[in-house]
Amino acid sequence: MPELQQLAEQLGAVLLRRGWKVVLAESCTGGWVAKCLTDIAGSSAWFDRGFVTYSNAAKRDMLGVDGETLETAGAVSEPTVLAMAAGALAHSEAGLALAISGIAGPGGAVPGKPVGTVCFAWAVKDGLQQADTQHFPGDREAVRRQSVAHGLRGLIDVLEHG
Repeated sequence: MPELQQLAEQLGAVLLRRGWKVVLAESCTGGWVAKCLTDIAGSSAWFDRGFVTYSNAAKRDMLGVDGETLETAGAVSEPTVLAMAAGALAHSEAGLALAISGIAGPGGAVPGKPVGTVCFAWAVKDGLQQADTQHFPGDREAVRRQSVAHGLRGLIDVLEHG
C-alpha cells in the first residue's frame, strides 16, 4: 500500500476511535492532503473540511490570518501556519487542524527560505498548538509529497501522544 494511503487510513482510524474530525488549511500542497483523506471510504465520519488558501488574500479572507503577520513573518512561517490552523478550527466543526505553507519550487525562494522550506502547524481546539519547519529535497512534486506525508504523520502523532 502506498505510504500516503497508509498514513491517511491510520489517521482515519485514530480519529474514528476518538470521535474527532479534522480540518485542513493547505497552501503549497493545494488540497493534496484533503485528496488523500477523501480517498478513504467513510472519511466523511472524520474529515470535516479543507481550505486551500494559496494566496495571502485567501489566508486573510478564509482563515482570518492577520495581514501584519503575513507582512512581517511571511506566508511561509510558523506564525502564519499557526494562525492558519487556528482559523481553520474557528471556521469548522473539527477538533484537530493541520496547516501547511511552503516553497515547493522551482522558484519562490527568498533569503533564508530556500526551495523546499515548508512550515507546518497542528492544533487542537482549545488546546495544543505546535509548529515545525522542514527543508525537503527534490523537485516540486517531491517537496509536496514529502509535505503531505509529514503533515499526516504529525496529525497521527498529536492524536496518539498529545
